[in-house]
Amino acid sequence: MDLTRLRLLVELERWGTMGAVAEVAGMSTSAVSKHFAVLEKEAGARLLAPEGRRVRLTPAGQRLARHAVDILARVEAAQAELAGEGEPVGRVSLVTFVSVATPIVLPAVRRLRDDHPGIDVRLIEHEPDDALRVLQSGAADLGLVYDYSLVPRRFPGTMTLRPLGTEPLLLSQPSAGPATSRTMTRARLRGLADASWIANSRGSDDDELVSRLCAGAGFAPLIRHRIDNLEMVEELVAAGMGVGVLPKLAAATRRGVVHSPLGELGGSRRIALAANTGAWAWRPILLLGRYLWQEARRVLDDAAPEPPAPPGPADFG
Repeated sequence: MDLTRLRLLVELERWGTMGAVAEVAGMSTSAVSKHFAVLEKEAGARLLAPEGRRVRLTPAGQRLARHAVDILARVEAAQAELAGEGEPVGRVSLVTFVSVATPIVLPAVRRLRDDHPGIDVRLIEHEPDDALRVLQSGAADLGLVYDYSLVPRRFPGTMTLRPLGTEPLLLSQPSAGPATSRTMTRARLRGLADASWIANSRGSDDDELVSRLCAGAGFAPLIRHRIDNLEMVEELVAAGMGVGVLPKLAAATRRGVVHSPLGELGGSRRIALAANTGAWAWRPILLLGRYLWQEARRVLDDAAPEPPAPPGPADFG
């Protein structure tokens, strides 16, 4: 199959319209349509179906588009390796969650932009459940995701993960009371059996984490508030309206709040990079992943081993 036609198919899955594909590819809409007609003959299957004034990919088209991503990534990796010193160029969509944006993502993207201006990084904010869906759909190329050691996440088999490191979990409590910044014990945790607990409003991981944490101390927590904004969580704690579990990177010094390390009681939050298998072969993704790892090792515990270097010489400062 012709690589140009496979690229057009991948772009159609990403952008959704013939017009958008034509604009990205620098072709006329009729030329794009002819390429798809030839591709259907080559594939021996119907790849597109009309949907009003637009078209959509059939299941066969979606399947071929997934294969095309892997095929094109491998071809691009081979070309980059043969090119040697060629400057990497391309757009990478990175889906990430809020608490790593300031300490990890922004410094990494700034350095990458300075060193390799041909790589255009676009950011999308999502919690892991939504991030994985975005990655699988092809709307993002690389993702920062996390899970908890007490609540392991099952990741799709079509994805390859590269760990970055871990961070400890803290219990955020109102300072007006017996709270202390010492590491939490089961006995002190049992003293919060009647407290109002705060969990995340998106996904079920936080509920399960709080439930397992409290079960280890012999009680079931009363989850009264569900808040996604971590600053608002701290505001509720400062107001004496509840207690909540926060990762270390999200905890800020705030009047009225005490952070107690949970230690072994709470385990840790594990942070990793995720991409569809095959995407790692593309040099811009490898480069961005490497810059993210370099920033992560400055702020995370148990930093993962250094990831593979992209093909060809590169200066990472």
